[in-house]
Amino acid sequence: MYPVLFKIPIFGGLTISTYGALVAFGFLMGILYVTHEAKRIGEDVGIVMDLVFWLIVSAIIGSRVYYVLVVEPSAVLKDPLVLFKIWYGGLVFQGGVIGALLVGVYWVKRHKLPLWKYMDLFAPAIPLGHFFGRIGCVMAGCCSGREAPHAGWYTLVFPADPASFAPPGIPLYPAQLMDGVSELAIFFGLVIFKRWKKFNGQLMAIYMIAYAIVRFVVEFFREPGSRNMIYGWFSAAQMVSLLMVVFALWIWIRNSKKERLEEKI
Repeated sequence: MYPVLFKIPIFGGLTISTYGALVAFGFLMGILYVTHEAKRIGEDVGIVMDLVFWLIVSAIIGSRVYYVLVVEPSAVLKDPLVLFKIWYGGLVFQGGVIGALLVGVYWVKRHKLPLWKYMDLFAPAIPLGHFFGRIGCVMAGCCSGREAPHAGWYTLVFPADPASFAPPGIPLYPAQLMDGVSELAIFFGLVIFKRWKKFNGQLMAIYMIAYAIVRFVVEFFREPGSRNMIYGWFSAAQMVSLLMVVFALWIWIRNSKKERLEEKI
């Protein structure tokens, strides 16, 4: 692990975290993919970049709001602005997806753009960016797995580090890597499959189903204290995953009839 990338000797010492740098790099890689794909399918790159800006802002705010409402709901009563204090940390990927989805749909509809075509444009970029974010989690020790029954080739053992969030010296399931590698596989799968897609919205539906399955399974290997259980059965993330599958199936059923392509793009 490597929680601190480097420090800049200004303003009393400015620390650049490896997690933050990798999340930013993930956004960059997603943007590069989207701009390349927009050119390929003939969409206005300038318009796409305007949308990217609002998606990034809404994703960051959405990830923070989700975290506060699920993990620290009582904090809202004391200070409602805590929902937007992203510098406090506490960001949840699923909240970012929900925030970006809501704002993205509104923005695309307002500008009278093809909604489902744009969803497919952005679908592969989501797991690509998420992959780098999960590597950042490994570097910071956050979102760690639960303790494994014994040390093995597949376990992670984090060293003692004041900047780390993981318990040191204990073999843990590699939950971050399980999620991250799966995200990379989803990205490549979507890139390959897009040649054969039959209707607009299909790539987004596939992404949502694939990610929901991955997250549902990986949750069982995460540290129990970070899972935010609901009625002692499933975590909040698993419940959201189930809703993602339902929404994805609705997209598939609806769009397979209304958004069919006459030719491949």
